[in-house]
Amino acid sequence: MSSVTLKNIRKIYDNRKVVINNVNLEIKDKEFLVLVGASGCGKSTLLRMIAGLENISDGEIYIGDKKVNNVPPKDRDIAFVFQSYALYPHMTVWENMAFGLRMRKVDEDTINKKVHEAAEILDLGEYLYRKPKQLSGGQRQRVALGRAIVRNPKVFLMDEPLSNLDAKLRVQMRAEIKKLHEKLQTTFIYVTHDQTEALTMGDRIVVLNNGCIQQVDTPEEIYNNPVNTFVAGFVGSPQMNFIEGKDLGLDENILYGVRPEKMIRPDGDISVFADVEISEMLGSERIAYFNVGDKKCCAKLDADYNIGNTLKLSIKSSDLYKFDPQTGQRIY
Repeated sequence: MSSVTLKNIRKIYDNRKVVINNVNLEIKDKEFLVLVGASGCGKSTLLRMIAGLENISDGEIYIGDKKVNNVPPKDRDIAFVFQSYALYPHMTVWENMAFGLRMRKVDEDTINKKVHEAAEILDLGEYLYRKPKQLSGGQRQRVALGRAIVRNPKVFLMDEPLSNLDAKLRVQMRAEIKKLHEKLQTTFIYVTHDQTEALTMGDRIVVLNNGCIQQVDTPEEIYNNPVNTFVAGFVGSPQMNFIEGKDLGLDENILYGVRPEKMIRPDGDISVFADVEISEMLGSERIAYFNVGDKKCCAKLDADYNIGNTLKLSIKSSDLYKFDPQTGQRIY
C-alpha cells in the first residue's frame, strides 16, 4: 500500500508564523494528487514534510500504515524530484541514476538492470554516457525522474519539476509524466503553482491558500463547482469574473461569478453592454477585456468574433455562481 495520510498537520516557524494550519488529507494508493496554490501558500512545505525534509510542528503523517513522523527521509520509501533537477554535473547520466543505489550498497548487476530499465522507460538509452551539460532541459528532467524510478519507491514527490522548462516543453513533459504514472502504478504527489498543470494532470486537486486546504476534488468538480471565490478565481484561465449585484429573491447584496467562456451565449436571458478596453488574439480564440460596474471582467470568444467598441454580453442565469460578498463562500 502506498497511500499517504496527513492528520492535523501544522507547521509553525520560530517567529510564530503559521505556514501549514491543521491540514487533513487522505491520498489514495496509486493516485496522482496535485497540490496547487499561489507562491507562499505552503504547498512545497507540505511536500517536504511528507518527505521528512521539514520538521512537523504538530500532527501525524502515515505512508501506508506506518507512522513516519520520526523516520529519516532515506527510510520513508519515497523519491523526491526537485525543481532544479539536482544532478551531479561531473557524473554521466548513468552515474547520476545509479548514485542513490550505490549509496545503499545495491549490487552492480541490480544497479545496471534498474538503470537500463529506467532509461528505456524514459527514452534515455542513447544519453547514458553524456554529462548533464550536454543535455536539454527536458532530458535533464527525465534523468531526475530516472534517478527516482530506479529506487522503486512507494511514493513519488515532485516539487514544480517543470517550472524551468519553456512552454512547449512543459506541455510535452506533462504528458510524459502522466504516462509514467500510468506505467509505474504508484502514488504521485505533485506540487505546482500552475493551475493548467493541475487541471490536466491530477486525478484530484488540493487547492491551498495561506496554509489551509480550500477544496479537494477532481479537476472537473474544482472547475465547475468551486466552494469559494478563492478557488473560483485561482482555477481557470482567464479567471472567473466577479460582479456585484442584488439577489432578486431576497434583495440582499451578492457577488455573482461567471466564467469568461459563458459571457456570450445565444440562449442568454441576461443582457449587459460593455465598452471593450483591450482585445487579445490567441489563435483559435479571442479575449475581450472590459468593466462591468467597477469590476474588471473578460470574455472568451471565437477568434473570428467581430468585436466593436461596445460588446453585448448575453449570459444564462444558470451559468451564474453566487458567493457571499463578506466571506467569499459559495451560496448554493
